[in-house]
Amino acid sequence: MARRPIARDQIVKLIVAAGQASPSPPVGPALGSKGVKSIDFCKEFNARTAHMTPGVPIPARVTVRPDRSFHFELRTPTTSHLLLQAAGVKERKNRLRGGGSAGKESVGEVTLKHVYDIAKVKHSELRLSGLSLEGLCKSVIAQARSCGLTVVP
Repeated sequence: MARRPIARDQIVKLIVAAGQASPSPPVGPALGSKGVKSIDFCKEFNARTAHMTPGVPIPARVTVRPDRSFHFELRTPTTSHLLLQAAGVKERKNRLRGGGSAGKESVGEVTLKHVYDIAKVKHSELRLSGLSLEGLCKSVIAQARSCGLTVVP
């Protein structure tokens, strides 16, 4: 007889707009395949993100236990969203979008003060708190370039 594998926690990573979670894709199929009721997640997610600006993309890491219960942790908004918002880029097709070809096409400019402020926001996150602020600033600058933004002093 074959041994039955030990049931383990499953992790699902989602990026959902603050206060706008609904059981439709991508939330419903991602959690439904793990046996979790997506409505329960949506209600709790919307309640936890009610104080945030609606529409800001928030990464959530959902841990699904073998008994189909779940818990999730929220992270800081995505770096690209914070950068595009600081640069004042206008929405295209109801989303903030960077340049089509990074390095060649510039969509906007961010200053080093913006970069430092974004790095401080990211540094407050538990998993990034061990990194130096200088290293986070370099990472934010690299992300800005890949979004099609120019960093000016």
